Amino acid sequence: MTTLSLRALNRALMDRQFLLARTDRTPVEVIGRLVALQAQEPNWAYVGLWSRIHGFTQSELTALLEDRQVVRSGLLRSTQHLAAADDFRRLRPLLQPVLDRTAGSPHFTRNSTGLDAESLVAEGLDLLGGGTLSRKELARRLAERHPGRDGRILAGEVELRTPLVHAAATGAWGSWGNRSAVSVTPAEAWLRQPMATAATATGVKDSAKELIRRYLAAFGPAGVKDVQAWCGLTRLGEVVADMHAELRRYCGPDGRELIDLADAELPDPETPAPVRLLPAFDNALLGHADRTRVISDEDRKRVMPGQAQVRPTFLVDGRVHGTWSLGTGTLRLTPFRPLCATDRAALEQEADRLLPFVGGTTVSYSDTVATRSS
Repeated sequence: MTTLSLRALNRALMDRQFLLARTDRTPVEVIGRLVALQAQEPNWAYVGLWSRIHGFTQSELTALLEDRQVVRSGLLRSTQHLAAADDFRRLRPLLQPVLDRTAGSPHFTRNSTGLDAESLVAEGLDLLGGGTLSRKELARRLAERHPGRDGRILAGEVELRTPLVHAAATGAWGSWGNRSAVSVTPAEAWLRQPMATAATATGVKDSAKELIRRYLAAFGPAGVKDVQAWCGLTRLGEVVADMHAELRRYCGPDGRELIDLADAELPDPETPAPVRLLPAFDNALLGHADRTRVISDEDRKRVMPGQAQVRPTFLVDGRVHGTWSLGTGTLRLTPFRPLCATDRAALEQEADRLLPFVGGTTVSYSDTVATRSS
């Protein structure tokens, strides 16, 4: 097998994520290519598209949400994502075991001891009545039915165990951070087509194969553990083994076997990678178990310090070189190490381009960073 260097893997990831060059594809096409766009906090998804699409504007994504072509809901790794509506209705049933596993964690089970999960979901859907309720109101009504239990946790469990779609305003551009008021609607009532039905064992395997193909198109070459870390499913090795004839195999820099689509091209490892500003939670950083192709283990601790935080980052030569933040109109850059004059100028130019999009007025550095000579 051909051995791929860390740089070759980096350039493949940058290319497939539209981070080597911005694309002219539409936002819904880009979201589809990436399978789903991390949307823990709504504004960040917009920044992720701005970094990947020529001339992207907030109104384009907001219109897709309002037209129900794109939906926001729990999906990969039980976290909030934006996905094309057709992808969501097909992928959510496949990924439901991941969300059920989260719903079975102690945080939820401590609150629902003695309650039947199916009955709880049925109650939640009954309260929604095919319409829309705020999370707060759904929690209040569930708490009324189950005195002594935390209604917010009960509502959260319902949202994990059955597909509920967020109202367009929840995922639309607005204030930074999570919305204080989130409204949910049963997916069957929101989508223009019904959710995919429960699949047979053969159907599940076929759906998993398609998910793996989609993943590799956006994140490959990668290992089985990488696919599992990205989506939350387990035992995908059995599925990959069944796909042997259609996949190409490589050896990674650490000796692990990597898989890729047979017809996928790899860019020249020496292809220049421009400076890019990535949003918080971007899947380019979260799409692998081994993330060293884009971020070092040392820098990873700074970007992902715990408590489910994934800070906004900037890339220099295709790799995380620091973080950035926005506050009181200032876009503040925090490099992890000194930048050469050329890279510093490119970073400031990209930050200046982002400023009007995020409503900022000034670019600054959080600390004085020495500039080494080019």
